[in-house]
Amino acid sequence: MPELHVNGSVRQHDAEPDTPLLWVLREQLGLTGTKYGCGIAQCGSCTVHIDGTAIRSCALPVSALQPGQKIVTIEGLSATGDHPVQKAWVEHDVPQCGYCQSGMIMAAAALLKDKPQPSDADINAAMTNICRCGTYNRVRAAIKAAAGGKRSAEAIIIHADRSAA
Repeated sequence: MPELHVNGSVRQHDAEPDTPLLWVLREQLGLTGTKYGCGIAQCGSCTVHIDGTAIRSCALPVSALQPGQKIVTIEGLSATGDHPVQKAWVEHDVPQCGYCQSGMIMAAAALLKDKPQPSDADINAAMTNICRCGTYNRVRAAIKAAAGGKRSAEAIIIHADRSAA
């Protein structure tokens, strides 16, 4: 039976080789934090980490994974929800409906791993996930807060709130 290394554990599955990783995670392994959005790797709701890189799991066949690759889902990012990005998300009230948020958090965590102090351009380039509620200003503020730039993040929130009025 094929194996996947998910959230620090080796898990077996019996999916067909062309089954997208998303469906193996959700249906066979019970990890439902990773969401289905578009099915064509455009919206980002299905974002997980594979060997530390943010990957859209809805269009990645499970057969494309190499033996031993490490997969991390939102459930594995932090056992207690205290990853800096998760804490910043709560602190800045990022989610509205919340559907896209696990993918957003995973994309932001990968960004901060690669660029601990991202510029606005870095954030724009990395955060291509779609949020139908439009919480992009709060996403940017939370990323900056998680990176340690709390003052600039608060300034963005204040500016965004004033602009919306």
